[in-house]
Amino acid sequence: PFFLAALVWNGYSAELLAGDAVRVLPTGQLPEDSRLQPLKHLKEYFPFHVPPTVEKWEARREELRRRVLVAAGLWPMLRPTPLNPVIHGRTERDGFTVDKVYFESIPGHYVTGLLFRPKQIEGKIPAILCPHGHGGRLQDHGAQKIRQIIAEGRERFESSGRFPKLARCAHLARMGCVAFIYDMVGYADSQQIPRKVVHAPRRSRPHLENPERWGFSTAQADMRLQNTLGLQLYNSIRGLDFLSSLPEVDTDRLAVTGSSGGGTQTFLVCAVDPRPMAAFPQGMVSTSMQGGCLCENACLLRIGTGNVELAALFAPKPMAMTAAGDWTRDMMTSGFPELQQLYGMYGVKENVACKKLVHLPHNYNYVTRALMYRWFNKHLGLGLEDPVLEEDFELLSEQERTVWSEEHPAPVRRGEEYEVSIIKWWDQESRQLLSQLHPQDADSLLEYRNVVGGAWETIIGRPLPSPGDVTRRKITKHDRGDFLEMTDLIRYEARGEELPVIWLYPQNREWNGHLVIWVDGKGKQALYSDTGVPRDEVGHLLAHGYAVAGLDLLMQGEFLAEAESYHETRMVKATRAAAAFTFGYNDTLFVRRVHDIMSLVAWARDDG
Repeated sequence: PFFLAALVWNGYSAELLAGDAVRVLPTGQLPEDSRLQPLKHLKEYFPFHVPPTVEKWEARREELRRRVLVAAGLWPMLRPTPLNPVIHGRTERDGFTVDKVYFESIPGHYVTGLLFRPKQIEGKIPAILCPHGHGGRLQDHGAQKIRQIIAEGRERFESSGRFPKLARCAHLARMGCVAFIYDMVGYADSQQIPRKVVHAPRRSRPHLENPERWGFSTAQADMRLQNTLGLQLYNSIRGLDFLSSLPEVDTDRLAVTGSSGGGTQTFLVCAVDPRPMAAFPQGMVSTSMQGGCLCENACLLRIGTGNVELAALFAPKPMAMTAAGDWTRDMMTSGFPELQQLYGMYGVKENVACKKLVHLPHNYNYVTRALMYRWFNKHLGLGLEDPVLEEDFELLSEQERTVWSEEHPAPVRRGEEYEVSIIKWWDQESRQLLSQLHPQDADSLLEYRNVVGGAWETIIGRPLPSPGDVTRRKITKHDRGDFLEMTDLIRYEARGEELPVIWLYPQNREWNGHLVIWVDGKGKQALYSDTGVPRDEVGHLLAHGYAVAGLDLLMQGEFLAEAESYHETRMVKATRAAAAFTFGYNDTLFVRRVHDIMSLVAWARDDG
């Protein structure tokens, strides 16, 4: 069989050739390769294909959990630093209390929010983490609009209905739960990093594009997988830490619920943190649009997967949602049946629910909240009479719902310099964690392979093709005197990938059984000099009995009809200037070229 003696990279050239002196395909014909189609984007179709067995799903789940953490820049997980929580400024209402909260998720970075608790607490009680989504925890329908919303049947009360996100926390507290609603970065009292930076950048920031000083949504941050999604996911994890630290909280009865961007946070934190035992991710579990904000997108996150499958990582624990008149409208026929199938494999089909409410727009309104109350009443063992009806409450004043005060002033460190400092801390912490993994013995080598090797497995996204997966179609064979020149198409049918390849075999000397794969920025044509004969290095290998293979990697040589087409087709058009909208759904060109090399290696390995 072939022995792969070497894999030669002869540097990288920015030059992209539209044609070759030696071609495999007729001039003007491109390889039949699926990757030449338009790139995937967040508004396409993301089906969930349920594996045939629980065992196969468990393996898939571990791969996806790692993908979420790698994409979020939390692999390895940051070491938890002291929360230093501050709870102050209590407000009392009928049946519940509200406290102001801030704590440090990482040193100097404050998570802010409101803590709702029952007025009377006996023993340990459940706790609900409430990520709020876009619009903020203080989303206000306004005095006029709420009347129209009530007329449409979406809310019941003028007072509490104006602030639907606070209404759910108030009623959860009246039901006997602790509820913590916290600010997404850039909303309400979380102003250390501006919202326009972490949620909606529409321009590049060249002054932050260097290895010494960088911010979010820059090349430096993307290369380190530092992103808004990761920061908010870590804040959510620390939110669970905060709730777990409260003496009245039953840590065996933690749940999470949020809508829209908060729905995304719900299923992501439930995917990576084992502590929640029930969830209600509203408004974002869908085979359609996957979330249009930076806080819902990260490079690597949804390559080969989508929101329904990511939500399924919570199985077999209880999870419910609705199909509303938005991108979730098709859940009853596309998404929910697959979730039922998966839960059915565990023998707990009743642990997943989806209610058809397509007459209602994108929401977490009174109707939907009522479903959530019933779900948590049942699965948190609250023992309340069904149905659980939400009641009105006196609105919180601006002073009562604002975390910062004279006694507890807002952090002074904020803005761009603070953003740079926090992301630098993140980089240093990650580097230190990785340096500690340097193998010293068999056990540490195993951990190194798990963490570092696992990250590379996520980035590359697939293993070497199995024997027989890659086939060869012979195109031409020419006797060039000192060597044989053959052209082939190497095809990975299951992936729809096709590679033009040139093989050079020695004739003046017996082949030594070794194959050198020559990888070059110019593609397979780099085997030859400008005069059309093998370049000196290749000639030297042939003279010593080596066979040499050259290939056009994706977007090299015969993959290009015109050189300028490369830049026009390799990025998804998005309203926000962020790589995550392309590389959260598509492999990078580097990774796809690694796939090409893997396919050629696999064929050479198997061609005994």
